[in-house]
Amino acid sequence: MTTSTDRVRRASRVVWPIIVIIPALAIQGVHVSSHQSVQPEWTEKASICVILFAGAILFSRLLSIFFDRRLTKNRRPKLLRELTGSLAFLAAAIGSASVLFGDFANGILAGSGLIIAIIGFAMRNVVADILTGIAFGLEAPFRIGDWVDFGGTTKGQIVEIGWRSTRLLTRDATYMILPNSQVARQQLTNYSAPRRHYRTQVTIMLEHDVEVSSAKAILLRGALAAGTIGSDPPPDVRLVALSLDGAAYVVRFWVPNFAEDMDCRDRVLVSIASALSEAAIRLPGQCAETRRSRTTRNSPLEQGNEPEFKNAA
Repeated sequence: MTTSTDRVRRASRVVWPIIVIIPALAIQGVHVSSHQSVQPEWTEKASICVILFAGAILFSRLLSIFFDRRLTKNRRPKLLRELTGSLAFLAAAIGSASVLFGDFANGILAGSGLIIAIIGFAMRNVVADILTGIAFGLEAPFRIGDWVDFGGTTKGQIVEIGWRSTRLLTRDATYMILPNSQVARQQLTNYSAPRRHYRTQVTIMLEHDVEVSSAKAILLRGALAAGTIGSDPPPDVRLVALSLDGAAYVVRFWVPNFAEDMDCRDRVLVSIASALSEAAIRLPGQCAETRRSRTTRNSPLEQGNEPEFKNAA
């Protein structure tokens, strides 16, 4: 909630640029209205520079106030705000140089193109990171607070999006810093967009002798007994493959957010294991182990019976 103190603080941030702009505009108005210049030329140029820089400050602060009011704190695009503010100051600096130095400034800017190209080639990796960071600020494929997966190897929560790097905090409380250009080359999975809840699944392999309808009912009962997963829409069970090892079932369910993904999987698997145990259904590996143990117990050597050899005579 916005308090009166916040309103006063925001108003004070834009008051003094306006106070500076008004006298500068007055000087320009006097110069334009008079047929002959009543101020020295440097006064006119100085007033234009003051208007440009004060206008840039006013624009950046109004933009900051807009972001503070319209967007929540964890979704505030800090990089986009800094980019627009920097562009405003750059435009003010170029305009002031043109006003103060005229054609000489244009010649300097044209002659410095080669130097800028050499510096840009030497710092191409840094430039690539910065340009990628600007693209992230404009397109917003992920925001602060989102849980993301980069290339299937790096998973974590976005804590900061900077000019050169993106910082993540993993579920193991590890702080990771990735260059923006490296992030842009990897496949991105955002688990927090467009909504924080999403559907995941676990795969269960059962023996062929278990009837499909019974297997589905038992697995679904186990998933529903977990209790902590989303119930709307409810979980479901699908038969996805048949092989020599058995029948593969996929149990699909919804989790509230990525931070609870592992805990939800644990509860669902534990509940399914209990349901299978109550129904006396073993997993294929357990059944194979049981068959091997039975074969070993029924072996003549295991029972102490020597094999009989008859003489051919």
